[in-house]
Formats: sequence, structure tokens, C-alpha cells
Amino acid sequence: MPIKPGSPTVPMPGYDVQVLDDSAQPVAAGVEGAIAIRLPLPPGTLSTLWNAEARFVKSYLSHFPGFYETGDAGYVDEDGYLYIMARTDDVINVAGHRLSTGAMEEVLAGHKDVAECAVIGVSDDLKGQSPLGFLCLNKGANREAAEVVAECVKLMREKIGPVADFKRAVVVERLPKTRSGKILRGTMVKIADGQDWKMPATIDDPAILDEITLALQSMGLAGGK
Repeated sequence: MPIKPGSPTVPMPGYDVQVLDDSAQPVAAGVEGAIAIRLPLPPGTLSTLWNAEARFVKSYLSHFPGFYETGDAGYVDEDGYLYIMARTDDVINVAGHRLSTGAMEEVLAGHKDVAECAVIGVSDDLKGQSPLGFLCLNKGANREAAEVVAECVKLMREKIGPVADFKRAVVVERLPKTRSGKILRGTMVKIADGQDWKMPATIDDPAILDEITLALQSMGLAGGK
């Protein structure tokens, strides 16, 4: 059942799904925000975490009072369809614009010489956060890294636009991942911002983080000059 154009509420039996901004206010149709469910939740849904009530409240109920935070980001179109675009921890705030790092990664992956990539948001004194790309090139790509980076910056401007503020990327041999293949973006952000971090217990090869640190330091991040 579609919702009235412009309404932020998605009708679903037993659920009141809304798309909220950072101040917990509903956003207009077509505007991306955090997907949340108004409390109380219907019977049978997750009500707590085993032996971790405080962590449950902090993780799911505290950010948007009166709502259950799903951890997903998306928007509702004018016909009432809900689009899940990314996880909220994959959305960065660049000068007030909420941007999906996943969407940026799709653009970078479209470059003919890029085999794998990742985008993170690093701290920026002026804009809050600034996107930074990591590029793993195809084995047959015998080109200068700077040339590929320049093309990726141009491609991002064409596909997403100047709002992305995508100006920096670095070519690396490999990306840090868990043994199940998940890229450790959170750890990469902490290293880039010079924050304290712990070696993830699930990391596949700890030596990769040393490689990432050196690459970031070459750009003046992670304590580099």
C-alpha cells in the first residue's frame, strides 16, 4: 500500500517505519536519512539482548528517543517505496550532506583498472568528514598510481557530483579484512584519524594494517607529515 506523496511514514502492518534526520525529525520524500521504527514494537520482535540490557538500549533505543534504530540508511520515494541504501555507519557527513560510501565505492569499482576499493570518512576540521578512497588495481594495470587516482576523482565528480568532495585516494596492494571477507573500515578510520585502536580479533592478516598505516602516513594522515 503506497503512502501519500511527501509523507515520511511507511505503512506496514504492526510497524511505523520512518526516515529520520540526525535530530530525530522525519525527512521529506526522496531525502536520505536513518530508518527507524516507532515504539512500541509489535509482539515477537527483538526486545533486548541476552544479559546485555544496557547495551541494547544504547545501541538501538538511545539515538532516536521513542524509536528503534535499525542501523540502515535510506529514503522513501514519492510513491511510498522504501529504499535501503546503506548501513548508517557507512554514511558520512560532508559539510552537512549525508553521503553513502557504498555509492562512492560503486563508482570507483566502475573504473577499468580498479579491482577492489573502499571509501571511508576521515575527520575534517572544516567539513566534519571528508571521503578517502583506497584502490587495489588489477594485476594487469601497468599505470602510474597518480594517473588512476586522478581519473577516479574525475569519475566521482561526473557520477555523484561536486557534493561528494572526493579529492583523495591512495593505491594499496590489499585491503584489511576479517576472515569472512568484511573490510575493516572502522579500524581504517581510527588509524587515519590518529585514534587509539585495537587489533580486530577476526582480522585475516594483521600485517595489512601496517601497510594501510604507511599509505595513510604518506598522505599526511595517521600521524604522518
